[in-house]
Amino acid sequence: MTIKDTFEETYAALSANMTRSSLTILGIVIGIASVIALVSIGEGATASIQTSIQSIGSNLLEITPGAARSPGGFGVSAGRGSAQTLTQADSDAISTQVTNVSGVADEISGRYQVTGAGTNTNTTVDGVSASYAPIRNVAVSDGTFITDAESTELSKVAVLGPTAVNDLIATGTEPVGQIIRINGQQFTVVGVTVAKGGSGFSNPDDMIYIPVGTMALYLAGNSFLTTIDVQAASANSTTQVQNDITTLLLTRHNISNPTSADFSVLNQADILASASAITSTLTYLLGAIAGISLLVGGIGIMNMMLTTVTERTREIGLRKAIGAKKSDISRQFLVEAITLTVIGGIIGIMIGVGISLVVNATGLVTTTITADPILLAFGVSAAIGIIFGWYPASRAASLNPIEALRYE
Repeated sequence: MTIKDTFEETYAALSANMTRSSLTILGIVIGIASVIALVSIGEGATASIQTSIQSIGSNLLEITPGAARSPGGFGVSAGRGSAQTLTQADSDAISTQVTNVSGVADEISGRYQVTGAGTNTNTTVDGVSASYAPIRNVAVSDGTFITDAESTELSKVAVLGPTAVNDLIATGTEPVGQIIRINGQQFTVVGVTVAKGGSGFSNPDDMIYIPVGTMALYLAGNSFLTTIDVQAASANSTTQVQNDITTLLLTRHNISNPTSADFSVLNQADILASASAITSTLTYLLGAIAGISLLVGGIGIMNMMLTTVTERTREIGLRKAIGAKKSDISRQFLVEAITLTVIGGIIGIMIGVGISLVVNATGLVTTTITADPILLAFGVSAAIGIIFGWYPASRAASLNPIEALRYE
């Protein structure tokens, strides 16, 4: 039997019962489309989280106070970021004594009631130094950012995020030059930041920046820092900078046991790696769940092919009686099974990509379509045709021609 004959017989066999063939193909289509759509959502989530983390700055280290304990490990432990252990002197020491540091920024953060233009909101107010903007990738779309001179002079000026502008400034009004009140204190708006996107308590667009000195005196009531942001000179030097900062602060705070440190140093690379690991696991889980439908589709193909073998028993006997080999019969049924899965795979890929594009277009969830899941899905569909088609093909080839001709 030639290859041409094989495909002609395949077409005739599958088209003879188009409804059954279509329903069998549908199982593969649903499985392939589900795998591609769900994996693209998982990949999109991974990319979105990575972009979000990287947008806060490159080669970034965050030093926060916390975990302060009395000697021996007993006593009350303050939550990370809530203790008061970091000072301006610590920040200055990092700037002058740690190598491969390209920038250091001070932060004192808190949530306050803010009013303006007859409206009010409760949002994060961040007292920062001038170096905060380049370190944390904060750009200004209108006006200027906080300067060190304004911090030294304790100026009551503020830079608003886009969301804060919408909440506090009347529509159509130029924000720069407007007056807002933070916790009852009057501040003049001197700038507006470029939108970054985000939500929740950490939304960078819903923040108000003021000079760190002003924050310490008029709002926080003390000079303890909430965060010290450090930018390493390169990605390769972040670990060295992190270790040197830890050693320096342990010495400055007279702590001999690192496990009793009253501060934490967070490495952006570690955060990114952890987030990527979590989202990758989620992606694999979504893909595995969708893969179950592929397994079900494969079982459907086996069921159809076994039914076909039963229905065509006399045909098989006749073919073998006139000289058809076992390999010819086996190849015929195997090609039919593979054809079903390949057709289903192609349609499933198109539908899966289409679903991903539609979901991405809605803006609700970001999806990322890559070649790997498409190639994997297509390969799996072909493998399913071979695996689940082999047994029915082998069974058909093993039929005794005399018994097959007698079959009613």
